[in-house]
Amino acid sequence: MEGGYFLTYLLISIALITSSNNWKSVSAARPSAGETNMEFIRSSCKSTTYPNLCFSSLSSRSNAIGVSPQLLAHESLTVSLETAQSTSAMMLKLAHSQGMTPREIGAMHDCVEELGDAVSGIKKSLGEMKELRGKDFDLKMNDIQTWVSAALTDEDTCTEGFAGKVMNGKVKTVVREKILEVAHMTSNALALINRLAALHGQK
Repeated sequence: MEGGYFLTYLLISIALITSSNNWKSVSAARPSAGETNMEFIRSSCKSTTYPNLCFSSLSSRSNAIGVSPQLLAHESLTVSLETAQSTSAMMLKLAHSQGMTPREIGAMHDCVEELGDAVSGIKKSLGEMKELRGKDFDLKMNDIQTWVSAALTDEDTCTEGFAGKVMNGKVKTVVREKILEVAHMTSNALALINRLAALHGQK
């Protein structure tokens, strides 16, 4: 594997490994009796690759999440979706600003297309998450994991368009930071989804 694809593989692998580790500890994985919403979110975020980002992005949604692993995963996906959409809008605005070279504009539009695919996958996952119950739980969960993993790949592919000297330093730094934020959000969402799958397997 090379470049961005190795990074994507690594992020997914870490998320899967941490989820597997959580499976081994029922007491650590399941909400504790009397645990507050904030405590639940903080302890759950420890299973992600970027726990500080996870907690800071989800703490304001504590009332909606409660102590539900499924609602936590749903809200994490929602945050990832919103971040991807805002980043895409920012990039479109940059692409139409003055001083951009044709190559820079092309890279921007390619990235927006990749983010569009990621947004589509996350939206499908959110829709499936609402129906995540019953005998076909495992089948639906597999679809969600596949779509979110694909979204993470799309986001990582976006960064490849800014390798080398495609863009000037300042714009490149801003764009890469925003795309990495999206990828980190999605990586966290995937870890929480894998954690939810592990919890379901313990029942």
